[in-house]
Amino acid sequence: MVATSCAAEGWQVSVAKYKDNKACAISYTFDDGLKEHYTKVGPEFEKRGMRATFFINGNSINQDDAHITDTTRMTWAQLRELSDRGHEISNHGWAHKNFARFPIEEIREDIMKNDSAILACTGKPALTFCYPNNNKKAEGRRISDKGRVGTRTFQRSLGSKSNDKELAKWTQKMIDTRDWGVTMTHGITYGYDNFGRTPQRLWKHLDMVASLKDSIWVGTFYEVAAYTAERRATSLGIARPKENQLLITPTMRLDPTLFIEPLTLVIQGDTPIRKLSAKQDGKKLPVTLTDDGKALVTFNPNGGVIEVKVK
Repeated sequence: MVATSCAAEGWQVSVAKYKDNKACAISYTFDDGLKEHYTKVGPEFEKRGMRATFFINGNSINQDDAHITDTTRMTWAQLRELSDRGHEISNHGWAHKNFARFPIEEIREDIMKNDSAILACTGKPALTFCYPNNNKKAEGRRISDKGRVGTRTFQRSLGSKSNDKELAKWTQKMIDTRDWGVTMTHGITYGYDNFGRTPQRLWKHLDMVASLKDSIWVGTFYEVAAYTAERRATSLGIARPKENQLLITPTMRLDPTLFIEPLTLVIQGDTPIRKLSAKQDGKKLPVTLTDDGKALVTFNPNGGVIEVKVK
């Protein structure tokens, strides 16, 4: 078992369960590349300082504004723009093929074709995957999971049947249980399971979550999947060469080309920390001091020794 915490005389160091030691995480995912994801969802998330994940089928994306074959879908240029603004664009299969209904080689070609299209469009590889029709047949999973940071194996539907009271209850449950909530949404005002004439229900929910930002980390599916996997695979070593100095050595056992999400150290002493600085690989690390006397340090789990100085 990997030790994600360590101790030296008078000090306790651990990797926070979620970024910035938030109580829980939520990832909002949107399927099928609907145009409203570009015109409505992206801007609404950005207003609140949030980013979402868009799982797309390449065969239904319009080539460009001059060649619109389906007015309900985005163009590749719009997807690129969303990606450039910090949202995640990832793989939902080229043609939304059910793993159980097609030969495995056809499924392989479908997945790889969508990977290639997303990389060509955004300049970024699709490091996560969402199963078409939610079918997780083992043969297909062996192909879709390869080279990924994570796949959407669980989700909570967020659509036509969602109401304010139920969403508030679910959000509080994520905080209370320190869980990772993953939502699945298709339509906003049209399409499968859409909100109809009241998309405000979704925006109101986002307002509530934004008001709880001290407790909730809203991250893309990649960000949270990578963080949680890295945390489980990272061990810490600690030394105290001087009274006011700690040397913390992180060791992560995952592919450093795929898992690049920064982690959060939680440093706690016998007395409240009033001042702390940290460096890794010659670079100053972001540090936040909490009201209860702890220090939060953002670090690279693939990097070298973290030098901490405390006053």
